[in-house]
Amino acid sequence: MAARRIAGQVLFWLLVALIVVYTIFPFYWAIVSSLKSGSALFTVEAWPTEPSIANYVSVFSEQPFGRNILNSVIVATAVVALSLFLAVTASHALGRVQFRGRSPLLLMILAVSMFPQVAVLSGLFEVIRWLGLYNNLLGLILAYMIFTLPFTVWVLTTFMRELPKELEEAAVVDGASPWIVLTRVFLPLLWPALVTTGLLAFIAAWNEFLFAMTFTLTNEMRTVPVAIALMSGSSEFELPWGNVMAASVVVTVPLVILVLIFQRRIVSGLTAGAVKG
Repeated sequence: MAARRIAGQVLFWLLVALIVVYTIFPFYWAIVSSLKSGSALFTVEAWPTEPSIANYVSVFSEQPFGRNILNSVIVATAVVALSLFLAVTASHALGRVQFRGRSPLLLMILAVSMFPQVAVLSGLFEVIRWLGLYNNLLGLILAYMIFTLPFTVWVLTTFMRELPKELEEAAVVDGASPWIVLTRVFLPLLWPALVTTGLLAFIAAWNEFLFAMTFTLTNEMRTVPVAIALMSGSSEFELPWGNVMAASVVVTVPLVILVLIFQRRIVSGLTAGAVKG
């Protein structure tokens, strides 16, 4: 039995190591490639013999990549703020108020998120153009709400339903209005869920490519995924892989930092409501 237990633990940790290597190696290789230049990019080595930050300097000097990062930060932050505000108020109504048609409405919200982006691209393009928001960050914010808002509403409604009814009843007895109940009673309890859904919505908006490619025209208005995709070399058939890797590392690091900062709240938000007690 002891030998079987040891063998099981060894296999478990081997599997964990394999998963860690599989998930981390692409990012590690991007870092290694970003520190190389010229023919060294096509040599296989664990770490460059002559590491250089020339690719990072080139990314920011040859194009407005700093502006592209700022665009992504503005768009993703605005999308998260609007999505969470609307989702919190909607989830309070959908999760705590009994009214006719609540279940079909929730299913409709979920169904909206199931449509692929390309299916709504042409119609959304006409709306963006009609509103005069083409090549404008406001147009991207409006477009991104299509896939972030249904997700946040659905998830927060599930959390809202799990909150004790006694808390709401006690607040109402004390004379609290529905808005006070939502902001003073429920909102502090929803922080793990807000962090989890907000971070997932931020990542989705940060990495979105199709809408950003379609609804922007100039380099100054593009977000980082489009800016990286449109990087070109000195000739038509040359792609600056070093610059691409450097840019990929730059835009990935903020997401890694956010996940590390909020990892405890993310875990508690993902597991909240899984066990009722």
